[in-house]
Amino acid sequence: MPRTKKVAASGKFGPRYGFTLRRQYAEVDAKVRQQYQCPTCGAVKVKRVSTAIWECRRCGAKFAGGAYIPVTAGAQPKSKGVA
Repeated sequence: MPRTKKVAASGKFGPRYGFTLRRQYAEVDAKVRQQYQCPTCGAVKVKRVSTAIWECRRCGAKFAGGAYIPVTAGAQPKSKGVA
């Protein structure tokens, strides 16, 4: 049994590249593989098809988003304070 419980997907690199880079890779890889909520139908079925291309597995909607997550911080509307 491979001992990758702590290192997750970065276990494929073995001892190479250093702990910090392998940990960063594991965090980004977990975000990429996670399923997200569809902006069209609301189902939690959105997966990444390619870099910045996301598709809902339920309704088939395809849209562009961030490279690793569907909605980036720059795409969020800025809230204005109450005057």
